[in-house]
Amino acid sequence: MPGERLDADWVRAWAEDADAALAKLTQSFLTTHGFPPGENTVTPATAESHEALAALVDLTPIPSDLTTLYEEISEASLPDVDNGYFIHPPTTVAEHFREYGPPAIEGEWIAPVFASDGGGHLFAVGGDGRVLRSTSASWLADFEVVSASLKEFLEQLSHQITGQL
Repeated sequence: MPGERLDADWVRAWAEDADAALAKLTQSFLTTHGFPPGENTVTPATAESHEALAALVDLTPIPSDLTTLYEEISEASLPDVDNGYFIHPPTTVAEHFREYGPPAIEGEWIAPVFASDGGGHLFAVGGDGRVLRSTSASWLADFEVVSASLKEFLEQLSHQITGQL
């Protein structure tokens, strides 16, 4: 059963909370890890990213939660959270879709890859809203469910960020 759907207000609040937690994380990062942090950001959507989202939607149908996410944020770069997490901007999602097509995930007609981690694993969101992760760093890998919804995926990212403080 799919999880709870995303709401624009919730995404904005998530982005603000993530930014605050990332600020705390980066303040203590050098002391904790012995080297300076990378640039950890959640970038708000812009007119340019909205145009890229419209182009992506013209290219292929995408789940409504992914549309909601991209209406509020254009991308997230979290290289210092666990082994790194990256929510790709819609331009990158479209480029990858054109180059690789959708990953072959059983039971999914189209599940666009929207994110990756520092190990090269890919994250796709299925038509029913579930988020799936590749079992290896490959578009040809099997994919397994990691969360029931994009909202749950973002909540898991929040826990990763705050768990490192």
